[in-house]
Amino acid sequence: MKAVRQALPPLAVIFVLLAAWEASAKWDVLADAFTIRDFLIPAPSDVAGALWEFRGVLWDDALVTFSEVVLGFGIALVFGVAFAVALHLSPTLRRAFYPLIVASQTVPPVAIAPVLVVWFGFGIAPKLFLIALICFFPITVNTLDGLRSVDPDLIKMLRTLGASRGQTLRRAEFPWALPFAFSGARIAVAVAVIGAVFAEWAGSSEGLGHLIQVSSGQLSTDLTFAAITVLSAMAIALFGALALVERLVVNWREEPAR
Repeated sequence: MKAVRQALPPLAVIFVLLAAWEASAKWDVLADAFTIRDFLIPAPSDVAGALWEFRGVLWDDALVTFSEVVLGFGIALVFGVAFAVALHLSPTLRRAFYPLIVASQTVPPVAIAPVLVVWFGFGIAPKLFLIALICFFPITVNTLDGLRSVDPDLIKMLRTLGASRGQTLRRAEFPWALPFAFSGARIAVAVAVIGAVFAEWAGSSEGLGHLIQVSSGQLSTDLTFAAITVLSAMAIALFGALALVERLVVNWREEPAR
């Protein structure tokens, strides 16, 4: 019942927004406001019809994009956590590389995607590289913050008991940093979908990003919104899956008082 009560407010907001969108689209309120043709602003019912009519195409392209997102995110997760540990253990590495990690986020993905296609071709490599690059920053920074936020008294106690540096990392610092790492991973997996779309726009013949590019070029806005809906559902599902894994793995974490 608690979960139902928590879900009701956002569901109510979504219902109201969809109802307003449906009415304004059907009565050409939005089209008149933007002075464009009415078919360019599909109603939610039109989007739902496109979801059913083009379900086969959407499913095939969704599988392509999903595989790119999962693989790219997985690469970022492995390298991000490992790099965060390395920066935590070595202040010299942290001073040398931390500014570069921040600088890597100043390059717009839409700008670097065509360059990656030129370098790596039209295969999956540039897509994975771009997705991993986008996901790398939140995973690394959040994990590093978690490692550096361990209670100093806990570290002193372990050292007093004769724990080695590796034992301290394994028994105290890394478990302490897990909630931070999961927080960064949830952010990363949500933006990974955006990275996949940018990569597919730069050079791809399949995937939801390619479908959005083609359908918008053909002014098939109902199909465009249908693909965007599938992308949003994918990001929400991945975010929820990570939240579930966190609840299972970090089961010792106390829930905040409500």
